[in-house]
Amino acid sequence: MSATVSVIIPVRNSAAHLRDCLEHLNRVPIHALESIVVDDGSSDESAAVAREHGAITICSQRQGPAAARNLGATVARGDVLLFLDADVRVHEDTIRRVLWNFESDPHLDAVIGSYDDSPGSRDFISLYKNLMHCFQHQHARPAASTFWSGCGAIRRDVFLAYSGFDQRYRRPAIEDIELGYRLARGNRKILLDRAVQVKHLKRWTFWSVLKTDILYRGIPWTELILRDRRMPNDLNVQVSERVSVVLTFLLVGLAFAGTIRYDGSFLIPFIGILQSLLATYWIETVSQRQSKGAILLIAAFVGGFLWLAHQHHLLIIAAPVLLGYALVFLRTRYGYATNRLRRVTGLAYALYLASAVLFMLTYLPKSLLVFGIIAILSALVVIHRKFYAFFGSKLDRLSALAVIPLHMLYHFYNGVSFVIGLTRHAVNRLSIGRA
Repeated sequence: MSATVSVIIPVRNSAAHLRDCLEHLNRVPIHALESIVVDDGSSDESAAVAREHGAITICSQRQGPAAARNLGATVARGDVLLFLDADVRVHEDTIRRVLWNFESDPHLDAVIGSYDDSPGSRDFISLYKNLMHCFQHQHARPAASTFWSGCGAIRRDVFLAYSGFDQRYRRPAIEDIELGYRLARGNRKILLDRAVQVKHLKRWTFWSVLKTDILYRGIPWTELILRDRRMPNDLNVQVSERVSVVLTFLLVGLAFAGTIRYDGSFLIPFIGILQSLLATYWIETVSQRQSKGAILLIAAFVGGFLWLAHQHHLLIIAAPVLLGYALVFLRTRYGYATNRLRRVTGLAYALYLASAVLFMLTYLPKSLLVFGIIAILSALVVIHRKFYAFFGSKLDRLSALAVIPLHMLYHFYNGVSFVIGLTRHAVNRLSIGRA
């Protein structure tokens, strides 16, 4: 007899995405399927949208997604519980593939999937964040060490035996990872099936990425690792990621030492190169959002660079940076009319960028310090060459260059999150010991 599936979707103030999610869910040609939407204290039309699309709708006061999913599980009748976020869109074969995995392997306890490589939001930051998640899952081990509630299924009896998600997580955080750690500790079998895919519709901003990665994931994940004394070589915590965090901190340390040794002029060529790599991202941010705040932020960043260059008599380095911004603006505005024009303008800007970077490098001191920085930067690029090649295949290759500094920033704040999480864990242990 085929397994039945209950799809559980927590939602809070996401009516538009929920409508898209349920519309595609209702197109799935599987009869033994029930949809359960748990409205976690929304102030918009989320509950009405759920009822409109025939979902079993439960309304509750705001308790967080962990509690909302657990509440949905209490009324679910399916043999398999499939958890989806409200801002994802299933593919036609997503649920069929989930059921096939369970029916093919009676010993399988849970299965997780992946975002696809075509996110719903096409702005650069959303592409960066969602494609990073896609890459990590598509290159992870099939024998998973954790769970994922964005698109993750688990046998109902196993979920209830493990008491579901930890409801102490009252915001979207690592409640799914924590459940996965408990399942792994109990030797439960979790599969990452790369063919189980959903499209992520969420629009990210730079600040929402920082807030989520540091406060809701990095710090609590560190505390979870220290609590369980378990750091699997997989996904965000595999060895290459840990090495990258160490290298990034060494890079920052060398840059600080160079600033002390050679004063502020040492950093100006590096800031110039950084701005050149981010130029496409900055221009696209302004052109897509038309935000006065974004314009002011970019102007402040460029103005600060010009002031530093002037203070240290290196305005000659500012010239290629400003020219680069002008060329990117012209290319974005006029160079995308045809594929051929896009290729031609892209090649022209690539040649200019390579020349500008080499020009700025000539203004760096000839010392072991500089050699060390360049060596670390090269090592980071080599370690993550597949990651950058993946972005190059999905984005405009010049736009993909902006991924490099953002990815290094990602490793830096992951290290900061680890230090904060380690400190909090130590303080909590001391408090418990004194009590």
